[in-house]
Amino acid sequence: MRLLTYSSTTAGASTRPSGSHADSGLKVGVAVEGGVVDLATRMADVDDLVQLLADGRLSEAAAATRGAEADESYDDIIFERLVTAPTRILCIGVNYGGRNAEYKDGAADASYPSVFPRFADSFTGHEQALLRPPESPQLDYEGEIVAVIGTAGRRIPVAHARRHLAGLSIGNEGTIRDWVRHAKFNVTQGKNWQCSGALGPWMTTMDEIGDLKDLQVQTRVNGELRQDDTTANMKYSIEYQIHYLSTFTTLLPGDVIFTGTPVGAGARFDPPRWLVPGDVVEVTVDGVGTLRNHIEDEFPDASGDHITAPDPQ
Repeated sequence: MRLLTYSSTTAGASTRPSGSHADSGLKVGVAVEGGVVDLATRMADVDDLVQLLADGRLSEAAAATRGAEADESYDDIIFERLVTAPTRILCIGVNYGGRNAEYKDGAADASYPSVFPRFADSFTGHEQALLRPPESPQLDYEGEIVAVIGTAGRRIPVAHARRHLAGLSIGNEGTIRDWVRHAKFNVTQGKNWQCSGALGPWMTTMDEIGDLKDLQVQTRVNGELRQDDTTANMKYSIEYQIHYLSTFTTLLPGDVIFTGTPVGAGARFDPPRWLVPGDVVEVTVDGVGTLRNHIEDEFPDASGDHITAPDPQ
């Protein structure tokens, strides 16, 4: 089953700004051939994906939509951010083989994962625009497998991690590279620009996902393959990430984990290959699908001059 959060263009949602996630008009649906089944027409009290997960109603949703035809076509909906307001968005850095060589300081040799948070509004949905801010031209892509928590847990053993997952989604953990370098041991300000990344188009439930150690993720920019790797090459497996993160915080239904990106981001080319307006980025994950976004300037009518960072006081 593929669950998504969406809005209908026929309900006026198409007039909202790109990347907007106003509460009104949002629906939870199941993706089927040709379109989306609206869960609210078949189940009571289905207003939010997080609540659906927290109430343990995935099996009910599967039964209610089995064999159903689409209520709305894909042409008539807007794919919203999969989880509109997760309690936590946690990201794992430098996690695929070969990425250590991209960092001259050898920080990836640490014995534990690199972890940082992101804010919900730094992500938008499938087929929506990633925004390049006027403060920097260094918008970069990072294709990732995204794990969505379905069952709460604290100090989860590695062997039990999978049972706490609701499913997998796809992420583009878009980054403003020069702002990542503003301070030592701190990437937060480069990782949280509004609508700089994307999450979606849907979550594929775990009953349709095979071995977590045998999943492929690929990123293409304008059709050119830039990133290509499998979870077998992760330093820290998805199960270990759940174990590690749940040691210091209780993972809750709807929490999102960006599990790391392979080599091949634009910053690692010589010269770097930053995303520019008109580019199209596609991230594909085995058994899940493809997340697609285009690039726009946040202020498209601006002169093109970029604003410098505030001076240190």
